[in-house]
Amino acid sequence: MLPTLAELLGTTPGKSALYDFEQAIHVNVAQKLMDDAINGRLAVESIVTERFIRDLHRELYGEIWTWAGAFRRHEINLGVAPEQILTETASGLDTLLYRWRNTADWNSRPFGIGVHAEILRIHPFADGNGRTSCLMADLVFLSTQDTDSLYLYEWRIDKPRYISLLREYDRHRNPRFLAEFIPIRSLVDKAPGTKLRQHTRALYRPSAKTSTAKLLIAT
Repeated sequence: MLPTLAELLGTTPGKSALYDFEQAIHVNVAQKLMDDAINGRLAVESIVTERFIRDLHRELYGEIWTWAGAFRRHEINLGVAPEQILTETASGLDTLLYRWRNTADWNSRPFGIGVHAEILRIHPFADGNGRTSCLMADLVFLSTQDTDSLYLYEWRIDKPRYISLLREYDRHRNPRFLAEFIPIRSLVDKAPGTKLRQHTRALYRPSAKTSTAKLLIAT
């Protein structure tokens, strides 16, 4: 944890306060980037890159943790070896973007889920891979839909089945079955507003018991 956060709080925060602070940051970051994706200020070519995922991770966690935006340097029981993370992330995302541009068998839905699953396959960060990959998927999905109505993924799903499908993706690198499993929800017609705010708050909802996060975000 960054020393400045403890100094700002006047004490070492507990897990609940840290969780709420993280969630509040996620809401702010997600709302801004989703709005940019909806309104064409954030193109999919800018999202599906190694640089963007590191910058996004830094935005989500940089106010709290020293490891924000840095690829992990140690072996874990998930993901690729640390020395392979940079190459695997760049090549994996390039492959997904190339397929999106050059084949006709994909639409926005499996594309976003493919990005999500590829990040989790690599597991590039020490922590925060799940939240980062979910937001990446939503941004890809939003930026590539060519309809009047917009949709986002519904991440409140059956976890055992979800994990099983992620393992299947690791074996065959095809996001089709995972994309079919993860439902989507209507966001709003192509205009940002209340439904966007409601969606991000539902995804990253701070607990009602702690007001610390809201106070810090407002300062």
